[in-house]
Amino acid sequence: MRKFVDLNSDVGESFGAYKIGIDEEVLKYVSSANIACGWHAGDPVVMRKTVEIAYNNNIGIGAHPGFFDIMGFGRRNMTVSPDEIKQYTIYQLGALYGFVKAIGGKIQHVKPHGAMYNMATKDGKMACAIIEGIWEVDRDLIVLGPSGSEMVKAAAEKKLKVANEVFADRAYNSDGTLVARSLPGSMITDKNIAISRVIRMVTEGKVTAISGEELDIKADSMCVHGDNPEAVDFVRLIKEELLKARIEIKPLHEFIK
Repeated sequence: MRKFVDLNSDVGESFGAYKIGIDEEVLKYVSSANIACGWHAGDPVVMRKTVEIAYNNNIGIGAHPGFFDIMGFGRRNMTVSPDEIKQYTIYQLGALYGFVKAIGGKIQHVKPHGAMYNMATKDGKMACAIIEGIWEVDRDLIVLGPSGSEMVKAAAEKKLKVANEVFADRAYNSDGTLVARSLPGSMITDKNIAISRVIRMVTEGKVTAISGEELDIKADSMCVHGDNPEAVDFVRLIKEELLKARIEIKPLHEFIK
């Protein structure tokens, strides 16, 4: 039975005068941070500040590239070529790399955001394009993607390090994909149900789909959202319950080799 897991959260998503999330609070409870790279969210000042907070708290720093779609928060599908996706990935990795390098740190992983992440879950060509971009920049980076997805498969084929991600507060379809946010039941709002699912995913490698089917799932990293005060309490509670279950919280680089 597995006894450790990474906790990650999407942060650094404020932009100019617009504040999104409560990063300082969220980063008290996670072991890895996915930092927006300025396209779907974030700006240079926010990126620098978020990188510094993560670095000073020994949190694994991850690049969180998305579509150039601030108005849609990177959650709208876009029609782009594989080469465009590859260059988008390289561009945003380079942006975050500058800030991480400036403080003497190192990027641990890459996790695409929103529509880019969801599309690459099923689209093999898009997944390969993202992986090619990562591979060309830094072959030591860990790719964080949905358990069993095309992105995870593409990373493994390229012999990059891979971490399988699961979600504490999202429902799953029978094919292992996330239920679309626009559909009823897509979000797990009962904290007790969410926590029991978390423990089971980590210790048993199982999750119940929205259809009632039992799915096999690999949980290297658990995504916990923290963009409102209630969600911050949820992140804290998940960490507490994992520790009560004697499940250690570790950043990805400590066990993904």
